[in-house]
Amino acid sequence: MPAPTDIRALLTEQGVKLIENLSSPALIEEVLRRSEARLTDTGAICAVTGKYTGRSPGDKFLVDDPETHSRVDWGKTNQPLSVQKFDALLAEMTTFAAGRELFVFEGFAGADPEYRIPIRIITQYAWHSLFAHQLFVRPTPGELADFIPEFTLLDVPDFLADPSRDGVRSETVIALDLSRQMGLIGGTQYAGEIKKSVFTLLNYRLPLRGVFPMHCSANVGSEGTALFFGLSGTGKTTLSADPERRLIGDDEHGWSDCGVFNFEGGCYAKCVHLSQSGEPEIWAAIRYGTVLENVALDPDTRRADYDNTTLTENTRAAYPLDFIPNVLVPSVGGHPRTVLFLTADAFGVLPPVSRLTHEQSLYHFLSGYTSKLAGTERGVTEPEPNFSACFGAPFWPLPPQEYAAMLGRRLEEHGATCYLINTGWIGGPYGTGHRIALRLTRAIVHAALRGDLLDAPTTVDPVFGLHVPLQVPGVPDTILQPRDTWADGNAYDTAAAALAARFHTNFARFPEVSDAVKAAGPKA
Repeated sequence: MPAPTDIRALLTEQGVKLIENLSSPALIEEVLRRSEARLTDTGAICAVTGKYTGRSPGDKFLVDDPETHSRVDWGKTNQPLSVQKFDALLAEMTTFAAGRELFVFEGFAGADPEYRIPIRIITQYAWHSLFAHQLFVRPTPGELADFIPEFTLLDVPDFLADPSRDGVRSETVIALDLSRQMGLIGGTQYAGEIKKSVFTLLNYRLPLRGVFPMHCSANVGSEGTALFFGLSGTGKTTLSADPERRLIGDDEHGWSDCGVFNFEGGCYAKCVHLSQSGEPEIWAAIRYGTVLENVALDPDTRRADYDNTTLTENTRAAYPLDFIPNVLVPSVGGHPRTVLFLTADAFGVLPPVSRLTHEQSLYHFLSGYTSKLAGTERGVTEPEPNFSACFGAPFWPLPPQEYAAMLGRRLEEHGATCYLINTGWIGGPYGTGHRIALRLTRAIVHAALRGDLLDAPTTVDPVFGLHVPLQVPGVPDTILQPRDTWADGNAYDTAAAALAARFHTNFARFPEVSDAVKAAGPKA
């Protein structure tokens, strides 16, 4: 593995003043002194990220070099960038930063000491450094004393790339050199790019050590450990923040030979339409130290209006794990017994819950179907059907089949059961039907965790081949069969057939999977 460039040293040579490892209160003082964000009535800070209020997956590049060339799944998601172009971008960004003050956070990605990776995040904005401080694993003073990073990320939002000069797509660039373990972010103030850049690195490196990286939340209770896979907006954070269980983490985890561990030290929760009654744990976590993104505030009281989507529906709150009262510390759990695939189906044709066979589990993991919700990415203004392999295609450097094979091995080794849970629409498509009530989805989740659905009688959906329970405690039987919730059964049949066709078209990307897995998809 080639030696990484010392970005910290390059910046020092440019006369950059590095402000290192400030505490949360000190960072908040810097944020307010620089007018980077506003203080809310709960003590949280609220930043506005400008024209980019979501991720920019089309502007993400990976360095194509002898190590990555044969390993990375190159294409629209993982666009290649030459070593020379990356080095030129690095030189331009460090020159741009000359004479400025930048903030440094040093900590870890990974709660399990056996697999964690020391990271250094260097940011232009104090609030971005606070974001990193709250979201990653914070080191002890002793660990900082002799800290040596394995990955360094330079985040300079005010630096604008030049496509003709830099070989990128726009003024925004997210460039990762996975071999030399460096990353660059420019042209976007959206802080989520920081965490997803680190996640991408882990997704590349940890499989080499036998760890299955996952885009999922996780919690643990008397029924054992559970995983919640899903894209943004499908309910990972909401459903895993359960007062009856202990939270391991809300977004990114590894499954090793010893069990599950969180990649992060914090949560990054969507807070559109957040309410104290609906999500009390997240509501209470938005306090001093929390970073809000793009949340509308009353100009006088500074009270957050979570129903106001003027800026974006992708409003966010970043806070440390210990802001949740029932968090598990350290964030390490046993092998999962229950695995939940969450999908927000905008067509309104998938059942609220289905028990999956082993082959169906691999099929739906590779498919990663959901609806891309408004605001999560630039340009998305209403839900769109979306297939994202492994429930997080923008973050997987390796071919999806490699991650699916890791899932399959873990499921077989530990006898875990998978369920597909629709947290989206019933009674019709988006705009006609309505979203399934959160209380009903929680009842479904609890039934799955208790094992109530393991041997429950089911009926096989004629289109999707899914095993749909006939009854779920606390859930009306009338919503379990989606066709019965539509006013027009023929309209349902048409919509279901259209979605089935989309599944088949998408799955043609995986010709090398077994016939059994191919046959586990929709029947129509």
